[in-house]
Amino acid sequence: MKKMHIVMLVFIAAAIAGLLIYMGDVTTYETIASARQKKGKAVMVIAKLDKATLNYDALKNPNYLTFEATDTLGDRMKVAYYYEKPYDMEKSERIVLKGKMENGVFEIKKKDGILVKCPSKYKDDMNAAKKNLETASN
Repeated sequence: MKKMHIVMLVFIAAAIAGLLIYMGDVTTYETIASARQKKGKAVMVIAKLDKATLNYDALKNPNYLTFEATDTLGDRMKVAYYYEKPYDMEKSERIVLKGKMENGVFEIKKKDGILVKCPSKYKDDMNAAKKNLETASN
């Protein structure tokens, strides 16, 4: 074999190894029920925050937050987040949780483990639309 062929084979092998390493860190969107079945495996769950269960005390432990979340199928789970509470979390419609199910609790141990999906500013506000119509007609 020529030296060029050997170099190409080494390059291809390195590229395949890089892709395999990258694919090992990829997570998938799951329901709460399927996340429970995949204990210890990193998954992403889209859920709605139950604001009544939010438990965060910045004075006692600023890096610990617990709450319950519900997915679109109605399943609930307890969530533990080991960083400070995300800004405006209570105003969110949906949250994306990236973590692992451990001992019945969805544990998030990465800082970017909670993505807050804020309400859309383009959502129709019927009262504002009605007010704009009344002002426009006068």
